[in-house]
Amino acid sequence: MTQEIGGFAALDLHPNVLAAVIATGYEEPSAIQIQAIPVILAGHDMIGQAQTGTGKTAAFALPILSRIDPAKRQPQALILAPTRELALQVATAFETYAKQMPGVNVIAVYGGAPMGPQLKAIRNGAQIVVATPGRLVDHLRRDEKVLSTIQHLVLDEADEMLKLGFMDDLEVIFKAMPESRQTVLFSATLPHSIRAIAEKHLRDPKHVKIETKTQTVTAIEQVHLMVHADQKHAAVLRLLEVEEFDALIGFVRTKQATLDLAAALEAKGYKAAALNGDIAQNQRERVIESLKDGRLDIVIATDVAARGLDVPRITHVMNVDMPYDPESYVHRIGRTGRAGRTGRALLLVTPRERRMLQVIERVTGQKVGEVKLPDAKQVLDARIKKLTNSLAPLVADAEASHGELLDRLTADIGCSPRALAAALLRKATNGQALTLTEVERDQPLVPGSSGGPRERSERTERPDREGSRERRAPVPLSEGKARCRTALGARDGIAAKNLLGAILNEGDLAREDIGRIQVRESFSLVELPEEGLDRLLGKLKDTRVGGKPLKLRRYRED
Repeated sequence: MTQEIGGFAALDLHPNVLAAVIATGYEEPSAIQIQAIPVILAGHDMIGQAQTGTGKTAAFALPILSRIDPAKRQPQALILAPTRELALQVATAFETYAKQMPGVNVIAVYGGAPMGPQLKAIRNGAQIVVATPGRLVDHLRRDEKVLSTIQHLVLDEADEMLKLGFMDDLEVIFKAMPESRQTVLFSATLPHSIRAIAEKHLRDPKHVKIETKTQTVTAIEQVHLMVHADQKHAAVLRLLEVEEFDALIGFVRTKQATLDLAAALEAKGYKAAALNGDIAQNQRERVIESLKDGRLDIVIATDVAARGLDVPRITHVMNVDMPYDPESYVHRIGRTGRAGRTGRALLLVTPRERRMLQVIERVTGQKVGEVKLPDAKQVLDARIKKLTNSLAPLVADAEASHGELLDRLTADIGCSPRALAAALLRKATNGQALTLTEVERDQPLVPGSSGGPRERSERTERPDREGSRERRAPVPLSEGKARCRTALGARDGIAAKNLLGAILNEGDLAREDIGRIQVRESFSLVELPEEGLDRLLGKLKDTRVGGKPLKLRRYRED
């Protein structure tokens, strides 16, 4: 009796391709993959009618990778895409699925990039070429033999290519390839123009049609935040300040990212841990049990490491990195909102990922609303609310049980009950004053911005004019403070917290010794104690921030 084999293992893929698929965390093939992969593996021409977001990229990438010969250093497969964005997306998918195939190279060919390196990569034997039609025709004008070894052709989103006016370019490309090639055509719709191409250039094609089923996750509130990739950690930290969650799972793409983000959260006092494929099974079980019983509140995981994770406490899912496809997105956010409970899913979107956000909305049939980064006041209110919630249960019988101790302490210390309460609050908040000024100093990103590398502090309204000092209304100095200037600013990737940490460490100062910090585009201003300023500047003369010299000088406004 033979053992039944299911999932991707049943599709007869090359073992190395199958290993790469398993490593990505995919468990079951989608409908288009189940139908299309055997047809393409068998060498048939094919017409696939499927929407974006149904998993069609893997439907042609996996069988094509299974059929190419890594030992042959020549172009073997050509995938045509209508736009640069889609070409890059498809090329990235091929690279992911080819990770276990040494010697396989992928090149993306599109306009707006130098032609020389692209043509060189093709001539040097990249087996997979992903291209936009217009740029590929430009290469054919330089070298008409560049596609002479192509064995597999895929037209992805063929209807979109025709809408963009690529019909003539497609005919040029068809003529430049061997007639014996395998041709696969994917299109969401099959108008007459597409059918005409199929009749002319495909040989007895098999037809595969998938009706898109709307995936619903109605119990989960979904929102997204636009942010640049290099500001993700800062954005996550600020979001966590205001999100009221019981337990949260954050998804990232790489094992190293799980470690980096979990460490950043631990440094901020969160009970967080990483979960990735390198973690031993017994340790993985400990992490999950700790999340279930409250010893952990946050787990940062990769898709493959989170398989089978079911923790009722999870109220929030944060997609720190965009998933590769809508199915993964639905699978991720399904970790919350289970068994009739509500949940909240946050998605961080970089500018280059807007298209995938639109695909997710189309496939799920739900709008993923946009939110802005919380501003300093929202963060302050959240911090005070957390403190209030932690103290409120203690107040009920505190006077009866500790009233006499309070009287004795105020008498022994010689202070008022208000002064003693303030001292205990300082201890309870680890010295945080919980003021708007302190929150502004600790928040490097601009609320509501996309968080790019040149983002300015919350007090900055616009960047400095090129070649001149920005004229602003002077900000009054704090009492007993002197204003100092450094040439490091937002364009150097510097935030207020970076300057604060460096000066505290190297200057041997207390937090309250440092006043307002203003980070501008090309410089920053810092308020330091007037008393002993020259001696302090001497101590800081060799200080570096972000690998660059701080070089603080007294600042005098003209």
